[in-house]
Amino acid sequence: MSAATPTCYRHPDRATYVQCTRCHRYICPECMRDAAVGHQCAECVTAAAQSVRQPMTRPGGQWGATTPVLTYVLIAVNVIAFVVQMASSRVESEFVMWSPAVANGELYRLLTSAFLHSGITHILFNMFALYVVGPPLEIWLGRVRFVALYLLSALGGSVLIYLFSPLDVPTLGASGAVFGLFAATFVVGKKVNVDIRWVVIMIAINLVITFTVPSISWQGHLGGLLTGGVVAFAYAYAPAKARIPVQVGASVAVLALFAALIWWRTSYLWSLV
Repeated sequence: MSAATPTCYRHPDRATYVQCTRCHRYICPECMRDAAVGHQCAECVTAAAQSVRQPMTRPGGQWGATTPVLTYVLIAVNVIAFVVQMASSRVESEFVMWSPAVANGELYRLLTSAFLHSGITHILFNMFALYVVGPPLEIWLGRVRFVALYLLSALGGSVLIYLFSPLDVPTLGASGAVFGLFAATFVVGKKVNVDIRWVVIMIAINLVITFTVPSISWQGHLGGLLTGGVVAFAYAYAPAKARIPVQVGASVAVLALFAALIWWRTSYLWSLV
């Protein structure tokens, strides 16, 4: 890492350009706390609380998560699924995303395929990306919104695969969900005013790889990216007075759109029989 790049004072391996508005030390998303103006580090928030009686609020991020538990749970679930997949060839054949099976009613494949991977390199890349972008997003959004974002992004990738991929090509992987987290990091990062240049570069590099490597499903990546961006925008920019109804409504609306697209595609495929 370049010596000129500032790093978090508590996590020196994490680059950041955000400074505590009170002590001016650099802080990463995990260490920042909302303040009246900008963000403060945990020590400054504690010091202020000792001198001024504060109303009770939920700790951590915008909506209450303090430890990225679900990020680690999702990584564990993906790893366990991969181990089981490697132990039995039936797992992949029965749970991979395959359009003819989905058209025959096996809708669960739209989601289960997002927890399977084609090899060790595939899962290592996706889990590393999840490890990098998952914790700050979970802290910013809160656990319920984070896991909803992850699953909706995974589903969005599968829906676009169902709509546009060749019928005889099975697909699998958490890439749709990861691309959704990339988009969400951009959206939420703009909202909380943190440096997001790194995620823009990451999205650009991965999109180039997506559209230049023949074996990669551009449908899954693009579907996850679009879904993550839309859902994150609804979560981050919902008006304060109607935050929960807007966020729940946006999630339900996205699910309804997916259901309509799945129904339309299934009807079309059956018309070909």
